[in-house]
Amino acid sequence: MWYVLVGILALAAGVALGFFIARKYMMDYLKKNPPINEQMLRMMMMQMGQKPSQKKINQMMAQMNKQMDGK
Repeated sequence: MWYVLVGILALAAGVALGFFIARKYMMDYLKKNPPINEQMLRMMMMQMGQKPSQKKINQMMAQMNKQMDGK
């Protein structure tokens, strides 16, 4: 009976620990390799019919980085 209880507790602890390690790894990976860079942002704005200025792109990148750091 105790073996089953210890096994279930060990399994639950392993799942929780694995989740938090994977989450930390992904957060660090996304911080080092952001999914959107300036060139991609410029192309998206051009496709939407806007003429992107460097100032506007810098503002949007700063806003996206601020949002990523806040989470």
